[in-house]
Amino acid sequence: MKIKSFLAKPYASIIYSRIKKGMASAVADQQSVLLQLVKSGDRTGFGKQHDLQQVKTYEDFKKAVPIRDYESFIPYIDKIKNGEQNVLWKGKPIYFAKTSGTTSGAKYIPITKDSIPYQINSARDTLLCYMAQTGNTSFADGKMIFLSGSPEMERVGGIPTGRLSGIVNHYVPRYLRGNQLPSYETNCIDDWEAKLEKIVQETMHENMTLISGIPPWMQMYFDWLSERNEGKKIKELFPSLQVIVHGGVNFEPYKSKLINSIGGDVDMLETFPASEGFFAFQDRVGQEGLLLNTNAGIFFEFVPADEIRNDNPTRLSLGEVKVGVNYALIVSTNAGLWAYNIGDTVRFLSTDPYRLVVTGRTKHFISAFGEHVIAEEVEYALLNASREYNTHITEFTIAPAIQVTDELPYHEWFIEFETPPADLDGFADTINKYLKEKNIYYNDLIAGHILQTLKVRPMKKGAFIEFMKSIGRLGGQNKVPRLSNDRKIADALGQWILK
Repeated sequence: MKIKSFLAKPYASIIYSRIKKGMASAVADQQSVLLQLVKSGDRTGFGKQHDLQQVKTYEDFKKAVPIRDYESFIPYIDKIKNGEQNVLWKGKPIYFAKTSGTTSGAKYIPITKDSIPYQINSARDTLLCYMAQTGNTSFADGKMIFLSGSPEMERVGGIPTGRLSGIVNHYVPRYLRGNQLPSYETNCIDDWEAKLEKIVQETMHENMTLISGIPPWMQMYFDWLSERNEGKKIKELFPSLQVIVHGGVNFEPYKSKLINSIGGDVDMLETFPASEGFFAFQDRVGQEGLLLNTNAGIFFEFVPADEIRNDNPTRLSLGEVKVGVNYALIVSTNAGLWAYNIGDTVRFLSTDPYRLVVTGRTKHFISAFGEHVIAEEVEYALLNASREYNTHITEFTIAPAIQVTDELPYHEWFIEFETPPADLDGFADTINKYLKEKNIYYNDLIAGHILQTLKVRPMKKGAFIEFMKSIGRLGGQNKVPRLSNDRKIADALGQWILK
């Protein structure tokens, strides 16, 4: 056993004990986090404007601070860009995490000296928890890769600004720098395809033990590796590969193809990081559900997803949530976000401890006729249909087809298949069956002849890569929206439909 894996064992045990203790105190910890945030924020411009000094309870907080999305925070962000201090949090942010956003233009999310340790430590704790649970520490001695954005920063209002994954890259501990791939120079390449080519070259003959990234771009990396090595599986190229860490999108639609590409056993760990905070991570290998990070400078609120567009939605603290309900996730953080709607929806699998799954985006849905179909439902339907037809999906997105001549409107599914089904119409009918099972409103619209059965448009190989390239969002942390309530993406994809 080498020194890194040897030293990791006792440290992992200490952290894992702390995590288990936190499971029992989650609700109390959340109340403490809220009061700490309010105390730190009451003298900021935001705090004075919202009279945070008078907030003593969660009920007080709800009355004082309304839910906001990013657009409502822009005036505060603009003040920070103009050099003002103590706007949302004490002092100034040490970074802006720039994200292109799946629901709007560029966003500048503040990261403070108080919040950055939690981003780093939560990622660390994911792996230490895994080590403690499985006893596997040997991967710490091999090479590790995170398919990330560039660590190079620009300056916005004098504040270093870049992708979160690039910012975090600066905080990789010194003792792991020798294990880290790709090289700093390669990580700084902007063009994703040029960068990926260099990553393949740098990693192809290394002892890779851990690979981390967003599933679609991890799959692209695997495909390129295989193509350049006579079709070999990833485990043939990296026999010591033990751990895959993934996050950013629901893993299930990508899982079967990724596992097929790997061609051997590896442990899969899911995380729920974002520019706004590191929210949850998988604390049990091979079991569904992410443990909520309840003592990490983030206060969580939960709004029933169907109320998030209401003027006065129900707001719940952690102790009030129920298993099985779809909630919009609202956060207040030690980076100066207050009752911020991050745009993600979650559903709790248990409340002892608090484990959840990410179910979609609040702005990614189809409800052209009141059906309100969400990502979790379409992913469920597609996964089950794919199993029945023994087919593999590379990528997909869905949009409503409303202006249809001489026929009923329908949902249009654009799917890039790795292995297409022999009977495309039967495959579409099977998806339709499972979607009706999952969404009663969709079922009623089909039964009432308001909608017709969905239609599947098979896409050319590489269609979604070409689409993302065409809009300047290939690689990194960018992802294809699963659902749109308009035709912008659908119309742009038309050129790649298989005739």
